[in-house]
Order: sequence, then C-alpha cells, then structure tokens
Amino acid sequence: MSPEEFRRFGHQVVDWIADYRQGVAQRPVQTRTAPGDVLAALPLEAPEAAEGFDAVLRDLDALLLPASSHWQHPSFFAYFPSNGDLASVLGDFLSSGLGVLGLAWQSAPALTELEQRVTEWLARMSGLPTSFQGVIQDTASTCTLLALLCARERGTGHGATTTGMQHGGAPLVVYTSSEAHSSVEKAALLAGFGRHHVRKVAIDQDRAIAPAALRAAIVADRAAGLRPCAIVASTGTTATTAMDPIDACSTIAREHGLWLHVDAAMAGSAMILPECRHLWQGIDAADSLVVNPHKWLGVAFDCSVFFLRDPDHLVRVMSTNPSYLRTAVDDRVRNYRDWGIALGRRFRALKLWSLIRTHGTATLRQRLRRDLANARWLADTITAAPPWRLLAPVPLQTLVVRHEPKGLTGEALDAHTQRWLDAVHRSGSAWLTPTQLDGRWAVRISIGALTTEREHVAALWQSLQDAVRQA
Repeated sequence: MSPEEFRRFGHQVVDWIADYRQGVAQRPVQTRTAPGDVLAALPLEAPEAAEGFDAVLRDLDALLLPASSHWQHPSFFAYFPSNGDLASVLGDFLSSGLGVLGLAWQSAPALTELEQRVTEWLARMSGLPTSFQGVIQDTASTCTLLALLCARERGTGHGATTTGMQHGGAPLVVYTSSEAHSSVEKAALLAGFGRHHVRKVAIDQDRAIAPAALRAAIVADRAAGLRPCAIVASTGTTATTAMDPIDACSTIAREHGLWLHVDAAMAGSAMILPECRHLWQGIDAADSLVVNPHKWLGVAFDCSVFFLRDPDHLVRVMSTNPSYLRTAVDDRVRNYRDWGIALGRRFRALKLWSLIRTHGTATLRQRLRRDLANARWLADTITAAPPWRLLAPVPLQTLVVRHEPKGLTGEALDAHTQRWLDAVHRSGSAWLTPTQLDGRWAVRISIGALTTEREHVAALWQSLQDAVRQA
C-alpha cells in the first residue's frame, strides 16, 4: 500500500471507528452469533489475487461487526471494563504507524525514555514512592509470572538461572487468596513451582485473605521442610473486588523473608484517587505490583504496568545481553529487553501518554468518581429492595448480587439465578457475568465503561427487575 492509498483508506478507517463509537449504544451489547458462523463465512484458502483494502472494509461490515460483542457499549457490565479511549486509540495507531521496535535503547530511544517517564507519571499519580520503577508489559498474567520468577530466584540465590530447576533443595511454595485470579496459579506452574505448591489461603468475612490463616500456612510448610517463597496479594479480586490487607501481608512477608507481589490489575486505577489509597495501605513494602491501565483507566488494550522496588534484580534474572545488541551507551541507559520475557517491544507508552496528555489527571479522576458514585447508587438501591441482596462489600465499582425469593435455596436458587441472567441477555439490554461464591451462583455487575452514565445504570436496574418477573 502506497502512502497515498494509506492516506485515503486511513481517513475511511478513522471515520469508521468514529461512526462505530458514536452509534455503539444502538447495537445489542452482545452478539447472537453462533459458534462457527464466522468460520463458515470465511474462505478456506487465502486469495491468490489482490483484493484491495476495499474488500477488507466490506467484510468488516458484513462479517465481523455482526459477530462482535461491544465492550465499549454503555450497557457493558461484564468482566471488568476494558476501555479504549479514542485518544489512546490514536496513540496506538501512531505506534503501529511508526513501526519502531524496542530491542535496545539505541534501536528506539524515544520508545525507551517515554516509557520510563510515563510509568513514573503513573506511579506518582497513584501515590507510589519514588523507589518503584515501572515497565509496560502486555497483561497482568505476564507481570505475575515475572514476579514469581523474581521470587524464585531470590529464594534460591539465583539457582534456577544457573543450574536450572534441578538446583536442589526443598520445594518452594507460593501463597495467595482462595479467590485470587487464575493467572496466579498459571504463573506458578510456568515458573516451576507446580500446582501442588500453591497454597490457596482461606478468606475472611469480606472475602479477603485472612492474615492468621496465611501465617499459619507458612509456619506449617516450614515445619514440613518446605520453603515458603512468595505471597501474591490482591487489591481487587476478580469475583468481588475484595481487598487483601496489604499491610498485614507485608508484615508476614518481612517476618518470613518472602517476596510480596500485589495484583492490582483493575483496582490499581482507583489509586489515582487519594480517597481510595487506603485500600492498598502498606503497598510501599511490596516487592512488585501490577496495574492495568487498559482496564478501568481507559488505555486501549494491551498496556499492563509492572512496578518493582528493585528492578536490578529483575534485570539479573532476565538479562541475556547478546553481542549483537550491545552498544557503547548500555551503562547509561535503560534496556527494557532485560525487564521482561520478550526481546522486542511495541511503543505501548504512546497510548498511555496520549490518554494522560489529552485528558489530564483531573478528568481521569472525575470519570472514575462518576463510576464509583453510580456503583454506590446501585448498591443502595439493591439493598433497599429485598429479596435482592448484595453478597459482598462494594469497595469500588463491582457489585455481586442475587435475587433470593423466600424459600428458594440450593440448586433451585442457582436455577433461578441462571434463568433471570439469561433473560437479561436475551433482552439485549445489558451484558453481565456470572460467578460462584461459596458454591452458589451469583451475578457480577461491573460498572466502568467510558460511556456508562447514571441513566444506563438505572436502566440496568429496571432490566434486572423485568428479568426476575420473566424467570
């Protein structure tokens, strides 16, 4: 494609995206596409002759858009927000257009130094101490893996990066909440700990990790000859946004010499609000943490920031330093190839920088406060309307609810929950996600799409009541 063709089609693409965002509220939030529909519509073989970009745009409208669910819809209340603010989208567009690749500082000086500065901005916006240094990864799953690799190497005196996993010694153990994200167990598996050495610690009445149970598990493993290695605490669990007590976890980590990693993937965005920072009191003592600006904050996916108090340890664990990447300035610059798994990196900092520069921190705070107020309104409304029930505290913007008619329990209550959730989805009025608490089904409502206002939350409440009458 020539630059002139790119100019012409580029204008069309920007217009297409703008029209899509402008009209997304008029579309059903969830697609009705059946499994295999898209595959059946796509040719089995790649085209031999050129079809041109017109064909791409045509099939985008005819085949792909009808088979898409709409995460930017104001009635999207599923999972967690995955906001792609258009200022961030343009930053991502610029990153792709530049086409630079961060292998070393010399290969992309602007990429490296903008990433350093914009992660410093985010740390300061969030009230983190200057001792934390950040690097942009793809997802929180990767960040948790990096944290456990760092923990493993500190716990073994860098044994695994020298003699490998056969370095000897008793098995290493990782501790996390029974409600921690599944990526913790996956990271422990990939880092060589093994599933049998992941302790899923009991939770308290607020569904946060219970410090007494955590300490007891560590003491018991030491007595059994195992080696406690790392704690992964959550600032905002996936099911309920429960807040593990970071202060207590950091105290226990210090007592036993364990690495403390904090998963603040979604909830970390709330820390740009000073009034929310008590939710991760003690974060200063963490060894590492992850915040996903590509969730609630508004950066286009993917943009996950991994913060460390000792980045030199990460560099020692991850560095390879082949001769073809060495330069005369290596001792004076940051080479992000040694701060993660991948050698190359995209210019992800552009989209975080674009978001912050375009809106400013005051506007970002205002939007998050809007979502918190909407969540509080809905929580108060549900609390005042039995047999609707809130099943967990609402520290931020996610509610877990159930409709519990008198006399309905057990599997019958589960069936009722699934019927009214299905009725909401069949109506096309909203998209929610189910979850299980204590073995029983419930429904999550996660508020935070860019365009979600009070009117949409009020409409959701009406939809829930309508669905119950149909169930």
